[in-house]
Amino acid sequence: MLYQGIIGQYYAPQLNERKGCLSEFKSFYKKVSGNEGDKCLYNIRLDTYGCGCQHDCKYCYAKSLLSFRNLWNNKNPSVADINKIRRKIQKIPSGTVVRLGGMTDCMQPLEMKKRVTYETVKELNRNQIEYLIVTKSSLIANPEYLDILDRDFAHIQISVTTLNDERAGTYEKASIPSERIKAILRLQEKGFDVSIRLSPIIEGYMDFDKLNSLNIDKCIVEFLRVNSWIKKWFCELDFSNYTLYQNNYYHLELEDKIRILDKVDIKNKTVCEDVSSHYLFWQANVNPDKLDCCNLRRNN
Repeated sequence: MLYQGIIGQYYAPQLNERKGCLSEFKSFYKKVSGNEGDKCLYNIRLDTYGCGCQHDCKYCYAKSLLSFRNLWNNKNPSVADINKIRRKIQKIPSGTVVRLGGMTDCMQPLEMKKRVTYETVKELNRNQIEYLIVTKSSLIANPEYLDILDRDFAHIQISVTTLNDERAGTYEKASIPSERIKAILRLQEKGFDVSIRLSPIIEGYMDFDKLNSLNIDKCIVEFLRVNSWIKKWFCELDFSNYTLYQNNYYHLELEDKIRILDKVDIKNKTVCEDVSSHYLFWQANVNPDKLDCCNLRRNN
């Protein structure tokens, strides 16, 4: 889930007029409130990059929320100061689970140069703070990251919308899905708490037979939410079934969601939901942990 109604207070970048780009991302730490905060058990977000994401997905909620304020810069996202992050982490209470990659992907290509997420993970380990990494990148399973991820503290969700590499390239600039699947299986084999995140799940884009044959242990499903920006960018998609309006987005009706979810045959399956009545349905009938729709394997 992503933020609604808080963009003005959450994003406060500095604009470098001479270079025409965003520089330091100051508002990197946030406790989410409102509709999302009420539902999400992990409402503490730490974004190592902000005000843009190089993956530039057409369905991205953050992109739509920031674009109308002219704060979206996918070619040159702003970067959080690792020294400020370290000081903040040292003040985080024990027992907190911090989500990395709430508004912009913490493992986008810029990470290979800046390494802010890499250093953030090391600092979270030192302070024994659990963290949830949400990404569309296979970078998280590269050797240098496997070396620092701590099985006692790390939880990873790797997002996939299709298993077709060519199709994915038409609407997102992330790692190709086949590489993301390899990353999930590599992390799973090494004993990490890792899930495939079908986010957003789009029925016509997913090969469910292939998905169910991958031997992935854990899955979290999130359905597409649609506003006027997403309709404009993702114009190749048919939105005629997105008729339920809530929280400034159009959604599928619950019956459609149930039908789509039934096609996902993965042992540990859970649903992340924005629509309040649908959230209660998943909580009562689907989610293994009624309070935790991320279904993290907790150590405390």
